[in-house]
Amino acid sequence: MSTASLDKSNSRVREMFRQIAPRYDLMNHLLSLNIDRYWRRAAVKRLRITPGKPILDTCTGTGDLAIAIAKKAGDQCEVIGSDFCYAMLEIARDKRKPGDATRGIDFLEADSQSLPFDTDTFGCVTVAFGLRNVADTDQGLSEMTRVCSGGGQVMVLEFSRPTLPGLRGLYGFYFSHILPRVGQWFARNNKDAYSYLPESVGQFPDGQALADRMTAAGLIDVKYTPLTFGVATIYEGTKPATSKSFNAETNSSKDNNDV
Repeated sequence: MSTASLDKSNSRVREMFRQIAPRYDLMNHLLSLNIDRYWRRAAVKRLRITPGKPILDTCTGTGDLAIAIAKKAGDQCEVIGSDFCYAMLEIARDKRKPGDATRGIDFLEADSQSLPFDTDTFGCVTVAFGLRNVADTDQGLSEMTRVCSGGGQVMVLEFSRPTLPGLRGLYGFYFSHILPRVGQWFARNNKDAYSYLPESVGQFPDGQALADRMTAAGLIDVKYTPLTFGVATIYEGTKPATSKSFNAETNSSKDNNDV
């Protein structure tokens, strides 16, 4: 995978997702062999939902994680999905169904590096396969932590690189050679969209490196759980209940059980 600097400017990433929005869901399910649905379900199972405390899904895209969260939460709390690409949000809004828990999801346009919410607002703040697209990863994590309430949960679901030597090689070949070709066939109006994907994964911190970034953002009890032999990983952290807790010793550790 390329080690050259990757252009993650807001304008470039927003335009790229605007162009691929109509086929984004189909491509994701096809290229992940539908395993992305399982990864989201695994993440939602680990959410600590508190009745009355709203939940924010940042970089929500076409809303799949926000919708899964709303179905679990039911009427216990409000669910909000934010994204800076309006074309993706239009698709997310169309997925809401009258008569079920998804009807009340509020999808709004917002930059994850400058969230338009008060500090200590949400009981849970999540992001699925979007943090690596934020121009400033640390600023994105900082904002997620800021809007999370004391004692609340910050969760990241993101691609990672398998540690098994054989699988790591196959994964690298698939991401570098097969995925871009298939993705470009679907997204013919944006030839570099699925070349960007393997590059963004290859250059994004994973495992302990991302856990350390979450700790630096002010979270405690940070842990991470590999999924599907490490192809994706769930990261979880807690915002200290009081400002004094920010100075307490933090614990960043790996959950060794692959889910």
